[in-house]
Amino acid sequence: MARLSHELQRYFFDEDRTAHVTLAEILLLAKERVFGFLLVILSLPSALPVPAPGYSTPFGILIFLLAIQLIVGANIPWLPQKMLNHPIKLETVQKFLKAGNPWLQKIEAIARPRLTYICTTLPGKLTIGIAIALMAISMIIPIPGTNTLPAIGVFVTSFGLLEDDGAISLGGLVICLIGGISSISILVAVIWGGSSLLDLLKTWLGR
Repeated sequence: MARLSHELQRYFFDEDRTAHVTLAEILLLAKERVFGFLLVILSLPSALPVPAPGYSTPFGILIFLLAIQLIVGANIPWLPQKMLNHPIKLETVQKFLKAGNPWLQKIEAIARPRLTYICTTLPGKLTIGIAIALMAISMIIPIPGTNTLPAIGVFVTSFGLLEDDGAISLGGLVICLIGGISSISILVAVIWGGSSLLDLLKTWLGR
């Protein structure tokens, strides 16, 4: 099976495309590895060190839906038709792929089937699904700092799922753990800071 980076290069750069593409069209590339493929594609924009305004929340919702289906053992993913058929500018997709394909190729160079039970057994998929679902929730939160690291965790974990490489998925789960701790810390800081500011305002107004 052709590497993901090669298929994306062929589909989005080497072949003639219209000015817009849809997620449904991209799904045609997935074949039997649809869950890992979709999760990699959806997490890529937020995982890259390039601005992706407006993508983290809707893609986070889609990732959460896929993670829940992975948890319950679904073989074929379901996504809302409106999201599947929503047009995305080809230029935008190409921008993300130009930044992301070199990273894909680096991971592909070391990826191979190993510790496959982590990616193929029910306990392994359950663990991966729960971790991805939690990271998706973090991606949905519109607070700076709660998106990138969780998205990287989803990307690496899902890439291992895509390639049946349990070692890479384990590395992704570690990133998910770090991302979860980071997001919780940011949320606590925001809530604590907001409460302190509110108390200060109440004190000032009371005077």
